[in-house]
Formats: sequence, C-alpha cells, structure tokens
Amino acid sequence: MGMKVERLKRRFDEMAQIGATERGGVHRLALSDLDREARDLWTHWSEEAGFKVRVDDFGNMFARLEGNFPEKKPIVLGSHLDSVPKGGKFDGTLGVLVGFEIIESLQEKAEDLSCPLEVAVFTNEEGARFPTPMLGSGAITGVFSKQHVYDMQDDDGKRFEDELKRIGYQGEEKNRLKEVEAFIELHIEQGPLLEAREKPVGVVKGIQGLSWHRVQFIGESDHAGTTPLEHRKDPLLSAVKAISRINNWIHRLEDETLVTFGKFDTLPGSINVIPSEAVFSLDIRHPDHSVLLDRVETVKHLIREVALEDDTQSLCEDLSFMPPVAFDESLIDTLRESCRANEIDYLEMFSGAGHDAMYIDRLGKTVMIFTPSQAGKSHCEEEETDWEDIEKALRVMHDNVARLALTHQPAADE
Repeated sequence: MGMKVERLKRRFDEMAQIGATERGGVHRLALSDLDREARDLWTHWSEEAGFKVRVDDFGNMFARLEGNFPEKKPIVLGSHLDSVPKGGKFDGTLGVLVGFEIIESLQEKAEDLSCPLEVAVFTNEEGARFPTPMLGSGAITGVFSKQHVYDMQDDDGKRFEDELKRIGYQGEEKNRLKEVEAFIELHIEQGPLLEAREKPVGVVKGIQGLSWHRVQFIGESDHAGTTPLEHRKDPLLSAVKAISRINNWIHRLEDETLVTFGKFDTLPGSINVIPSEAVFSLDIRHPDHSVLLDRVETVKHLIREVALEDDTQSLCEDLSFMPPVAFDESLIDTLRESCRANEIDYLEMFSGAGHDAMYIDRLGKTVMIFTPSQAGKSHCEEEETDWEDIEKALRVMHDNVARLALTHQPAADE
C-alpha cells in the first residue's frame, strides 16, 4: 500500500527524544524551546519529502501535497506536537506522523489526486502552558479572537505572541486553514474501552459536550462542641447528600452521562467549626446536546431539593458550556467501509476528551480514528499504544484517504 511502517516508527522514536523524560514520556510544552525543536524536525521532514510548508499567525503548521487541483478544498490529516507536563509520547504526535506517512506514501499517485492533501500541526492543543486547550485550532475557526490569544500568559507571565515570535514560528494570517474537504484526525483513545473490548480501531462518531458548574451550599457556622445536632445547618452535609443523590441518579440512568466532582472546599475550614459554606465543582458530559441540557436541569433540581430538605441555601453557578460535536455521517460510513475492506474489527464510540477536530469541524466535514490506550492511560509517562494496533489504524486511515482523494480506488491490498 506504499506505506513504510518502519519509517513511521523511526520518525516517531526520533520525535519522542525531544523532551524525553526518564520514565518514557515527553515534556514538551507549547512554544517552548523543545516545541521549537519538534517543529524544526517536522519542517525538515516535510521539506525533505518535497511538501510545501506554511505557518499561520498562530503558529499552526501545514505541509501540502498539491496534485493537479490546487484550487480544490484540501483533505487534511493531523493533530498536535505539544504535550502536558511529563505526558505521554503518543498523544497528538501519533496523529501527526501517521498523517505524514499517509500523504508521503500517496506522493507517487499525486496525478490521481482529486484534491490537495495536507498534514496539520496545531498550536497549544493541550492548554497546559497557555491555559486554553485547542488554542490554535480554535483561533483559526473564530472561537477565540486574535488579541485574546496573543495576550494569553503562562504561569511566568510570558505572552503567547512574544513566545511565538521568540521561537520563530509566527507566520502570516494568509496561511490559515480556511476550509476543508475533510479533516481526519487519528488519536489515541486516552481511555479503556477499545482495549477492554479487544477492538484495534475506534470509529469516532463525535465528541461529548460538557457543562461546568460551581455548586455552593450555605448554612450557619457555629461551635463544634456546643451546638446540638438538631440545631445545626451544616452545608457540608447538604453538599455530601447532593453529591450522593446525583451520583446514585446517574448510575440508575445506565446511559452515556458522566458526572465528576473534581474540587471540594469548606469555609472557614477549621476542625472545630461547623462550616458556613461548602463548595464543589460539577462536570457533566453527554454526546447529545438536548440530553446534556436535560441532565443539567435535573442536577440543578436535585441540588435545590437537598437545600430545601436541609434548610440550607444553594447556588449553582454556570461556568462553561461546550456543545457536543457530531462528526460527518458520510465520513463515518467511509471509515466503516475501510475497516471492513481491511477485515479490521472496530468499535463505534464518542470521544470523552476534546480534540482539534471539534473546532476544525467548523471548516468542513470531520471525523476521528482512535487507537487503543493500554490500561486506558494517557497524559502520563506510562501512556502506551501497541504498534500492531497502530499498523491496523494506519491501514484503515490510508484506505479511507484513498477512497476520498484518489480518482482510482486501489484494492485493499494495494
């Protein structure tokens, strides 16, 4: 099929050395010196392969194989090269390098391309250094304004724009990705489902929506030793009851709803004082927009219900809402066909994490392919994906791109 898996492995191992940690991960934050080194290596490979490389004003990079129809909308593959602190070497990088290998393998058939092919590397996908994930893809799709992005600061007060200039990757606005015929992002699952169900490939139907909230219960602070139980208005007990009630309700649903209580605090926070306030965070997720909204309203009702029962007060502040993204059904169908043609078993699923694909979806048709994560681990140095599974995903993705981009469709074993 024209691809060289050993070449892909060699490049992957070379990229993994940039920011390598002692325990086998990578520490390669966006717009750092190590990020520049990774970008330089990717640019070298792209130019060596004969691709046209461009960089936009947010540092997003694109390598292009034009073919005979440069005026057509491109099919774009790719992901990101930045990592979280002491993260895994597969996250993002695998999608970039698999995309690169596929496009390089199709160079010999450039005359048969019905549209250009591109590999994209998006800036600050992780949001680990500049605290907004998918920043580069969100900026070019209008989610974030240019000034907002440029003024964003890291923990040391360094501005995004200044660091972009410092590493030499502030390109031009004219180089932005403006529209796509299709965007296909291969990524590790970052969860346990594929491994648990022994499926080498995940056909991703969309990305879950999320709703974030700050929940506050207000009671009466008093002395721990002199206030009888029947005279207390303890907001901590109300908060615990609400969390338990919400959790029990979610488990009874037996659907795709996810709820997480990630932060918890009390005031004044003394061992011998009944709290006056209890505060916790609430993360609610579901792949269906209307269902997500319904789940949020039910959770808010349960919170009010507990406050009424306990004679405490409750507040539920809306912090952030990100609607679900449904990927293009025709691209999902083509992925299914590619899996069947290559006799590779697959699982249809939704992504629980955000990815650049959720914003590039605004520019055209989008879909994702997942590879299994061993033990479901990601964003850690133990992150691992078996190369046998990667090879299967590579075959599926190559077949998928060929079906979409070539005027002559090769057989599965070509």
